[in-house]
Amino acid sequence: MRRYTTRMHIIVDIVYVLSLPFILIFAGVSRLKGHPKREGFRERFGHGETLEAHPNRVLLHAVSVGEVNAIQKLVATLDERGLDVVLCVTTDTGIKRARELYGEKHVVTRFPLDFSFAVKRFINRIKPTVIGLVELEVWPNFIRISTSSGIPVVIVNGRLSERSFRRYALIKPLLKRTFERVSAIGVQSETYADRVRQLGGTNVSVVGTMKWDNATIEVSQKDAIELQNELCINPDKLLIVAGSTAPEEHQLIKDACPDGVQLLCAPRRPEWFDDAATVLAPCNRRSRQEREESDMFLLDTIGELNLAYFLADIVIIGRSFAPLHGSDPTQAIALNKPTLIGPNTSDFTEMVDVLTSADGLLQIRSSELEDTLQLLVRDEQRRVELGTNGNQKVLEMQGATERYAELIIGATSNG
Repeated sequence: MRRYTTRMHIIVDIVYVLSLPFILIFAGVSRLKGHPKREGFRERFGHGETLEAHPNRVLLHAVSVGEVNAIQKLVATLDERGLDVVLCVTTDTGIKRARELYGEKHVVTRFPLDFSFAVKRFINRIKPTVIGLVELEVWPNFIRISTSSGIPVVIVNGRLSERSFRRYALIKPLLKRTFERVSAIGVQSETYADRVRQLGGTNVSVVGTMKWDNATIEVSQKDAIELQNELCINPDKLLIVAGSTAPEEHQLIKDACPDGVQLLCAPRRPEWFDDAATVLAPCNRRSRQEREESDMFLLDTIGELNLAYFLADIVIIGRSFAPLHGSDPTQAIALNKPTLIGPNTSDFTEMVDVLTSADGLLQIRSSELEDTLQLLVRDEQRRVELGTNGNQKVLEMQGATERYAELIIGATSNG
């Protein structure tokens, strides 16, 4: 078995090396399209601050902004239990958001590339006693080296979409052994659990999704009003907020808005900000000082979407009217906001089904957006009803964070 394991990790490293030219070509094309340059080159190869050993250190890996936001309560819960929490993140925007949320109290670093040498260097300098991988980020070398070093690995808030399942199935022989190394795999639903088991996963349990727990009404009214004033949003006019939008959606949403209402768009990615500004022109941008009379606003910052939702009279969830996979609707709904979502929600299918069944979320087609907005603008009672129903369902579904914390602590004890 040891000889087989050695052969496999060499094969994995060779595959990674062979894939490098394609990655570099992709990165070059991305730069030509105007996407920002990737940062943290040395950190991607495991370099960085070496930490002093700690008897109870949990390393939480969150890929990007969405996962970083989703673990806020988990970080707080583990911290309260006396664990030393270290965050590692993959994307540049995720790193920035993690430092904003956790940097004052916790170490935030970058997740390394899955080359054996980079992973070994990373593990040696962080010295975790348990590792939590958020939303099923399964990297063969990382998991092999961690578990071979006696560090238990736990999947937290696991999810495996249909498209990811099809891709993983192509390398099932490799992943089977990787999944077997994981101490505990906690997933959001039975659908995800079944897919993981088909790939060879063991110790799989349905724990629920922490995204219900992350939805909170604890939004600073003071900060929200400050945002309102800085953007020159008129508090006496109805405001529609479209959150986590994609480029294909800005014109659609703008055209669907009734006359006399205000629209604020918050694109999902920084590279989409300028496109949105062009569509919404003339608009007031959060990042710029110039202000004019306008009913169009652009939130081109990271981490302030909850403040915009607090100000909203109606919320539209982005990346669901474009050919993408949806965005998390729970934060807006937890704030009692009447919320609309499009037909493309494959990343949030279970959540959307629960909320629409409770009449706490309206799922509509693009062709229905204009009429639905007209109806909600006219009918305040319907807006209140939608917001109340959704808020009650979100509160009912909360509690998974505590169960994931127990999963991590249990793995530490067993290890």
